[in-house]
Amino acid sequence: MPVIDGARAIALLAMACFHGLWDLGNVRLTPENYAATPIGKHAAEGIAGSFLILVGVGLVLMNGRGVRLRPTLMRLARIAAGALAVTVATYVVFPDSFVFFGILHCIAVASVLGLPFLFLPWPVTLVAAALVLAAPLLVQADWLDSPALWFLGLGRITPRTNDYVPLFPWFGLVLTGIVLGRLGLPILARSLLGRWEPSGKLGRVATFAGRHSLAVYLIHQPVLFGLAFLLAQALGPNPRAGLKAFRADYLAMCTRGGGEAAPCRIAARCTGEALLREDLFREDGRPYSVEERARAQALSRGCYDAAEGGSDPR
Repeated sequence: MPVIDGARAIALLAMACFHGLWDLGNVRLTPENYAATPIGKHAAEGIAGSFLILVGVGLVLMNGRGVRLRPTLMRLARIAAGALAVTVATYVVFPDSFVFFGILHCIAVASVLGLPFLFLPWPVTLVAAALVLAAPLLVQADWLDSPALWFLGLGRITPRTNDYVPLFPWFGLVLTGIVLGRLGLPILARSLLGRWEPSGKLGRVATFAGRHSLAVYLIHQPVLFGLAFLLAQALGPNPRAGLKAFRADYLAMCTRGGGEAAPCRIAARCTGEALLREDLFREDGRPYSVEERARAQALSRGCYDAAEGGSDPR
C-alpha cells in the first residue's frame, strides 16, 4: 500500500535528520550534541516508536490473512543480518557503547513474537500491548539487572549503548500497530488516502525508500557520519564544543570541594568563557604547558573569588 510506504519514508527522513544531528555533535561541529539532550532523546523515542508501530501495521499487511512462511522468513533473515551488521560495525567504531539490542534487533524479535497476535481477538492484543508498555513501571527485580537480560528492558540499569530498544516497553508499540492495522487498514483501503498513488518524482522516491527501508537504514548512517567527519576535518571543531560539559564538571568539583552552589555555578560559566578568550579551552584533551596550566588556574581562582564576593566576574 503506497500510503504506508510513504509513512515509512517520513519516519526515515526524521531518523536521518536525528542521526545527522548526532553525527555533527559527535565530531564536535556543534557546541554540544543536541541529539543527546532531553529534547533530542524524546525525539529519538518518537521516531523509534513510529517505526515500531509501522512494523505492526506491516505484519498485518503481510500476514493478516495467514502467515506467508517464505516471505516472512526471508524478511526476518534480512533484518537479523542487518542487526548483526550494526552490532559488528558499532563494536569496531564504538567498542565501549556498541549496539547489542537496538531497533533492528527489537524489530527482528518482535516480528516473531507478534505473529500469534495477528489472529487473536484484537481486544486481547490491545490488553497485551498495554501490559507490555506498562511492564517497566510494574516489574522490579534485582535479577533482571543481569547483562544477559538487558534485552528485556526490565532491569534498573540502563546499559551504555548508542541504540537501546529493549522488548519492554517497545514491543507494546508493535502490538499497538497490529491493532491499528487490523482495525484501520480496511477503512484506509476504502478511503481516498488509501487509494493514493505517487505521481510526482518526490512521491515515487519516497515510496521506493519506504519499501526498501532496511537498506536505507543501513546505508544512511555511514554516509552521514562520513560526510560529518570530512566536514569536521575541513572546518575544525566548534570552539564552544564541550563547554556545557566543562561547566557541569566544574560545578560538581567545586561543590564537592566545599563551595556553595550559586558561586560555583557563576564561576563555572566565567571560567569557561575566560578559557575560551585566552585560547586555553582544552575539550579535546590536549595537554597544557606549565605556563598555560598556571594561567588557567589563575583564571579559575579569579572567577571563583569574584563570584564568592558577589561581584560580576566578567
